[in-house]
Amino acid sequence: MPRDYEIKDAFVNAIRRNPGGGVTVTTQDFVRQLELLNWHFSLREANQWIKSNTATFRDISTQEGEAKTYKQFNPNGGI
Repeated sequence: MPRDYEIKDAFVNAIRRNPGGGVTVTTQDFVRQLELLNWHFSLREANQWIKSNTATFRDISTQEGEAKTYKQFNPNGGI
């Protein structure tokens, strides 16, 4: 049975640190991590969760659609 607190854990596990120092997360990686924890979100649901539950990640996608890339814009590293 999935637990609510696991959603944030899945998000943290989907975060990628880039060699240049940036922090990004893609909707696809987030959904993959959720599935490992028995959560089944669509790309749209994952995007809605990211927008409503994170304050420091902004959409930097270069294409239209639900497959988005978010970058962290906070030098202090908060979520």
